[in-house]
Amino acid sequence: MKNHLFVAGVLSLGMLTVSVPAFAHHGNAAYADEVTEFKQATVTKFAWANPHALISFDAKDAKGNAVHMVVESAAPQALRLIGWDKTSVMPGDVITVRMYVAKNGNPAGRLQKIILADGSELHDTQLGGDEGGKTRYDPDAGR
Repeated sequence: MKNHLFVAGVLSLGMLTVSVPAFAHHGNAAYADEVTEFKQATVTKFAWANPHALISFDAKDAKGNAVHMVVESAAPQALRLIGWDKTSVMPGDVITVRMYVAKNGNPAGRLQKIILADGSELHDTQLGGDEGGKTRYDPDAGR
């Protein structure tokens, strides 16, 4: 009986050790705490795939230098619940991207929201602010 309990304990500890990195994957410590905005960004690719939908885009950074960025959002299943679909963003679309950039300087980050050419917004479910879903953009709000 003691051997069975020992084996069960070792197996449980092994499963816990293997599963902890999977939980760590969803942390946000790799991203800056403040939002960086890229205006007039041109979408180059939209990957509607698990585990995260990815938007690749070309834009200019704060110094006017051309940058190619990739921003991750939630999984397609979660995005679909708040108004996204696989054609929400298409290559060639010009959008504004608000994102939490990677702290390590890589040209990547986590999406807060995008503002489409018609002024509507698509939020990310995890870090997209308190509105969620698709809303109308008001450029005069907060002035």
